[in-house]
Amino acid sequence: MSDAPAPHRPLLAAAWMSGAIASFSAMAVAGRAVASELDTLETMFYRSLVGIVIVLAVAGAMGRLGEVSTRHMGLHLARNLFHFTGQNLWFFAVPLIPLAQLFALEFTSPIWVLLIAPLVLGEKLTRVRALAAALGFLGVLIVARPGAGEMSVGVIAAAASAINFAMTFIFTKLLTRRVSTTCILFWLTVMQAPMGLIAAGFDGDIALPTAATLPWLILIGCAGLFAHLCVTSALTVAPATMVVPLDFLRLPLIAAVGMLFYAEALDAFVLLGAAVIFAANYFNIWVESRNVKKM
Repeated sequence: MSDAPAPHRPLLAAAWMSGAIASFSAMAVAGRAVASELDTLETMFYRSLVGIVIVLAVAGAMGRLGEVSTRHMGLHLARNLFHFTGQNLWFFAVPLIPLAQLFALEFTSPIWVLLIAPLVLGEKLTRVRALAAALGFLGVLIVARPGAGEMSVGVIAAAASAINFAMTFIFTKLLTRRVSTTCILFWLTVMQAPMGLIAAGFDGDIALPTAATLPWLILIGCAGLFAHLCVTSALTVAPATMVVPLDFLRLPLIAAVGMLFYAEALDAFVLLGAAVIFAANYFNIWVESRNVKKM
């Protein structure tokens, strides 16, 4: 495939990211459900096995297995190493800190993308995108209120996962210019399965799924794969500097989940931060849509 600029369709990208938001939220709930019986490395291993089955079944049924190629394996490997590391850190933090705080810290990744995308992807950092990202991050700060609590291992893990997720976005965008979504998802699962097996089996003990954890592991595998399909599809129709800030909308949803299912407090700061995040993303989509209509 050529390196020609991808079509710019911000509303379609927003629709794809809505699917990603729901999927990531489902993964957080499922991750908490299995955390008492499986460590993060085991969870990632089983997630990848479920993903392999789904990719082969769906791509085979749609006649798209021929899109899988061994080109650009260096980019695939780099993307999946960053994602594997970030996802393990994320799952590690899931049971340790409130879900709203976890997602808020994860949302520092757009700041890293905004800094890296112009250098690696050649995308222009417009004033509108910069303003939207800044406002979104301000909303995250309102929710997380750094300095208000004691620094924990979970907070550090969540913050570190954000950097790895930012690099995952960057390499995903590079790959969408060269290979199909099917190819990206295939190597996502196939590469990360042995990564998980080696890491989980390093201590010589891999816990097997139980009747209680198996449904949650299947949900993690399905939701994780669908989330990547949504993000990758969004990146094919819009720049990374626009797609990534849309992910901020996960925060009010997961804050509500935390309140309803885990009795996590939903205070005025969370509501205010969510309002700022929504306003930032709505403003960004509105301006991008108007610019497309003028072209």
